[in-house]
Amino acid sequence: MAVPKKRTGHSAQGSRRANWKATKPETTKCPNCGETVLTHTVCTACGTYKGQPVRLADKAVAEPVKPAKKSTKKAAPKAEEKVEEVKAEESVEEKTEE
Repeated sequence: MAVPKKRTGHSAQGSRRANWKATKPETTKCPNCGETVLTHTVCTACGTYKGQPVRLADKAVAEPVKPAKKSTKKAAPKAEEKVEEVKAEESVEEKTEE
């Protein structure tokens, strides 16, 4: 396996890494609604591409989807509390019958 004979200096490292740059994605304005859109993609606001309406199978792009609420752990203890209350009431009824 090849092993470098000398360490690469900071200057050489910096010169090599100077060409790694992030580029901004190309954007255009939607001709239908004027929203800023990535090029060659369907407009997320109105669901058109190049001024033509796009028929989508699931309509996910045309209508924004609200995130589903996550179930909380608090819901489970409430059900357990109700069960305990019912058991307590049953035991009170049994004692009154005796």
